[in-house]
Amino acid sequence: MALLVIFWFCLLLVLYTYAGYGILIWVLNKFTSVRAGSTPVIADFEPVTALVIAAFNEEDYIEEKIRNTYALDYPPEKLHIYFITDGSTDSTPDIIRRYTRCTLLHEAPRRGKAAAMNRAMKLVTESVVIFCDANTALNAGCIRELVKYYADPKVGAVAGEKKIYQPKEGKAASAGEGFYWKYESFLKKQDAQFYSVVGAAGELFSVRSALYRPIEEGVLIEDFLLSLRIAMAGYLVKYAPGAFATEASSASIGDEQKRKIRISAGGFQAMGMLLPLLNVFRFGRLSFQYISHRVLRWTLTPLCLLILFPINFWLVTKGAGNFYVLVFLGQLIFYFSGVMGWFFANRNIRVKAFYIPYYFLFMNLSVFLGFKRYLRGQQSVLWEKAAREKAV
Repeated sequence: MALLVIFWFCLLLVLYTYAGYGILIWVLNKFTSVRAGSTPVIADFEPVTALVIAAFNEEDYIEEKIRNTYALDYPPEKLHIYFITDGSTDSTPDIIRRYTRCTLLHEAPRRGKAAAMNRAMKLVTESVVIFCDANTALNAGCIRELVKYYADPKVGAVAGEKKIYQPKEGKAASAGEGFYWKYESFLKKQDAQFYSVVGAAGELFSVRSALYRPIEEGVLIEDFLLSLRIAMAGYLVKYAPGAFATEASSASIGDEQKRKIRISAGGFQAMGMLLPLLNVFRFGRLSFQYISHRVLRWTLTPLCLLILFPINFWLVTKGAGNFYVLVFLGQLIFYFSGVMGWFFANRNIRVKAFYIPYYFLFMNLSVFLGFKRYLRGQQSVLWEKAAREKAV
């Protein structure tokens, strides 16, 4: 009986984490009036805005990034551009100096992105600040789509959308990554309608400058921590799907795994710093979203995946019933597909049927590896640049 209870707990938790929560919040938004995240939007709202771009050794891409920035549809006198290139040892700072609209912030020491953001924010006087990375391309209407939400004083931050560029002949790693971000975009949209986005992606997000608080030294996923702290202070974090940053996919699954492990280690670090947010009686909807969308993915659910398979096997050997046989066969097929996906990905062979199971296993393995790094304190705050597919 105890094993049956554990089996059902694990099965239901896995289903809820990866599919049930998305379905539940979509239903709540679609068919009920429980939404609390609606805010007035003024399309022609044009606050003075700072665009802060982090760039580390980006000499091959930086001029393309500057041209992309200059092409943004926003009054130049209201958009102040800051490039922060701390630690860069190539010609990135020298290239930026050629462009008069750009303010260069450069120091030789490299102390991580959080330290760079803190230093940049000491100089920012604009009412809204937008953060993005140098290796992303922003759509022309990006700034307007982000800042229009700030007409509502209840809005403290606005997250943009991350898109993955997938060349037709690209590496197999790009396919699963692209699917993952499409699903994440769906969840962010539903979260924002229900109440608030649960963590922004560093590729493109914005905050009301007055709400920015310096980020502690050593923080790994500063964007996630910053946006949730603003939400905990009672402000809404909105989602602007019309503002997007396009980034090339990882050149290999090894490069993507570096990113995922770092994010997972940062997730455990952030959960420790956000312990009060687990109190659903204090934070209500935000706690419900945070636990469902983030905490379960990084804690109980990966453990449930490990436990579910052997318990299911034991129940089948004991003749528990046809249902348990079907679930066990489903797991076998899914994991076999994931292993085959790994086999083909390492040979850069794209087989669509294996994308989802392979990336699913890959993400959960990264959680365990990230937890190991977090416990040992092995994850450096200095991000290691991952090789990306080249856009053509």
